[in-house]
Amino acid sequence: MIEIKGISKQFNKNTVLSGLDATINRGDVVAILGPNGSGKTT
Repeated sequence: MIEIKGISKQFNKNTVLSGLDATINRGDVVAILGPNGSGKTT
């Protein structure tokens, strides 16, 4: 299991993630979607 709590990320003054919480269990399939430049690679 992977557990994430309160993740935040900013580029300069642009907040791309704020207060992200997630629990990913063994066998779960997870995809991160969003427009170009929205911070998916980070």
